Amino acid sequence: MRIVVVGGTSSIAEHCCRQWVEREDVDIELLVRDAGRGERIAADLRTRNPRATIGVTETGFVDPAAIDDAVARLWDAAPVDLALIAHGWLPPQANCQDDLATCRDVIEVNAVSPALFAEAFAARFAGAGRGTLVLLGSVAGDRGRKANYSYGAAKGFVERYAEGMQHRFARTGVRVVLAKPGPTDTPMAGPAKAQGRRVAAVQDVARAIVRGIDRGRPVIYAPWYWRAIMLVVRHIPRPLFNRLEI
Repeated sequence: MRIVVVGGTSSIAEHCCRQWVEREDVDIELLVRDAGRGERIAADLRTRNPRATIGVTETGFVDPAAIDDAVARLWDAAPVDLALIAHGWLPPQANCQDDLATCRDVIEVNAVSPALFAEAFAARFAGAGRGTLVLLGSVAGDRGRKANYSYGAAKGFVERYAEGMQHRFARTGVRVVLAKPGPTDTPMAGPAKAQGRRVAAVQDVARAIVRGIDRGRPVIYAPWYWRAIMLVVRHIPRPLFNRLEI
């Protein structure tokens, strides 16, 4: 199986790759912004399965031409079976409120860039009539909250985009999957963890995502209990919701 991971240096993506290399001789290409970090992760994956093929490609993540060129080159090298789009950025909400450039960057990195990568892969999958496209969303996209609404809005965009693509490919051999992790023990969640918030082990989140992909689920909450939590959060009446510190 040939897998391309966009944002291959993200902790969740790295642990998904560990799941894949430890169970079969996969061909994984890490698409990254920093080749040095990508090579360190690739070296670790190779030690876990010397028979696996691990490559690293450095590219820009916001320029449409760079994105299309990178995906085209990877596809020309060999058709892709699964693409995982996993990059993201979560600065403090106050930074987005106080600096419009930061606000723009959060939306661009977390919403626009994943959509462009998704379309680039979708065009190739559509031509092949097969393939699996996985977008990493977040439970933060389920309802806007003052704690992280810039990031959450971007992830909400990813959810709607994935939903539309699922409708587009519903009667084809192309599968579109939306994975929605809750707070996870990664560098991105460092501030939340420092405040005493509960975070899931990244290994458990990656395991849930890989298992959900294998089982053909269109939406994966990771861990599973976030499905119930966010069902409650989405249905809290607005007057009560506005009084909550969440």
